[in-house]
Amino acid sequence: MSSATDLLVEAESLGTGNPKRREAIYKQILQAAKSTVEPDELRDQEAALIKLGELYRDQKNAQGLAEVVTLSRSFLSSTAKAKTAKLIRNLLSLFNGIPNSQQTQIAVLSDNIKWAQREKRIFLKQSLETRLISLQLETQQHKPALALIETLLTELRRLDDKMILTEVHLLESRVYRGIGNLAKAKSSLTSARTAANSIYCPPQLQAALDLQSGILHAEDKDYTTAYSYFYETFENLSSQDDPSALGALKYMLLCKVMLNLPEDVNSLLSIKLALKYAQLRDVESMRAVARAHQTRDLAAFEQTLRDYREELSSDPTIRSHLAALYDTLLEQNLLRIVEPYSVVEVEYVAQQVRQGRQDVEAKLSQMILDKVFHGVLDQGRGCLLVFDDADTDDTYGTAIETLEEVSKVVDSLYAQSVKIA
Repeated sequence: MSSATDLLVEAESLGTGNPKRREAIYKQILQAAKSTVEPDELRDQEAALIKLGELYRDQKNAQGLAEVVTLSRSFLSSTAKAKTAKLIRNLLSLFNGIPNSQQTQIAVLSDNIKWAQREKRIFLKQSLETRLISLQLETQQHKPALALIETLLTELRRLDDKMILTEVHLLESRVYRGIGNLAKAKSSLTSARTAANSIYCPPQLQAALDLQSGILHAEDKDYTTAYSYFYETFENLSSQDDPSALGALKYMLLCKVMLNLPEDVNSLLSIKLALKYAQLRDVESMRAVARAHQTRDLAAFEQTLRDYREELSSDPTIRSHLAALYDTLLEQNLLRIVEPYSVVEVEYVAQQVRQGRQDVEAKLSQMILDKVFHGVLDQGRGCLLVFDDADTDDTYGTAIETLEEVSKVVDSLYAQSVKIA
């Protein structure tokens, strides 16, 4: 039988061709090496595991990759624990190249967490649980994610592992933000930053902390502070040529639009770090949003949302803020149309903004209740009656203030009379 090294060389010589033969070679190495613990053989087996995983990744075979992770256990049992964690993380990271494989990953992780617990590989179990929480967040399984976070945090505080503690608190912040609990999201982020301050924080983790800070500030409508955090993230990730830098750049452009500074979008895209992203479709989508906002053109804004549906709707942060922006644009357009009139047909208003009558009627009702303008909807006639702003009468307020001052004088006189008596 050929040695494992020779078989690896043979598989490499096939290049990307004949995947079935390469698969057979890697499986042959893994089967032959089970009975030995020689260092060279173990090294070849590790290489075969990774190569087989990469082969399944290229074939988009999530189930095959899951079997490789399970198959690796016999090898992991005779390997140093630190090396074990690295190898299994490398194998699991290969799932990132396979679209729609989240459910398979969750099943594989759950199975391997149980195995690590049986084998008493605590650090590996915690690493796998952290990854599982991330996947549960991605698939919007917030309740099981929070339950696992609570258990994991208890263990990590006892072990005082600041690095994983920072990651888990950050994930906790993201989960709470996902369910709309911003107060707890901020609290978890503060805990993550506190843990990160006592260790060396890797650039990737620091960028993730800054990104989450920016997202939470944007939720509070503090777009100026959010922009500064997004810029830090973008600068950090760009220096490492990380593809996720594009997401931070989109958030920066979003902040400029939400700050009513759409004209700054083009100047922002002319800086050195942003130049290589300027022609990408994701960036072009934000440029189109800025143009529509600058001209207050509701039809152009809607067309942009349709043309760049994937780029603008896939990210929940961008989607929610653009929904708020659309609502503001609609309100501004309606206000511009109804202001010159004392009576105007709702149908006419709907035609002007190119919206359905029912939607326009609902929005006008909301604007009246919010006291954006004074008016009444006459549904019998299908008209909107617009009233002039009533002059504010300060008499009542002034009278109340006068009475309060008189009350103070009376109290003072009473106190003086008590002293004299």
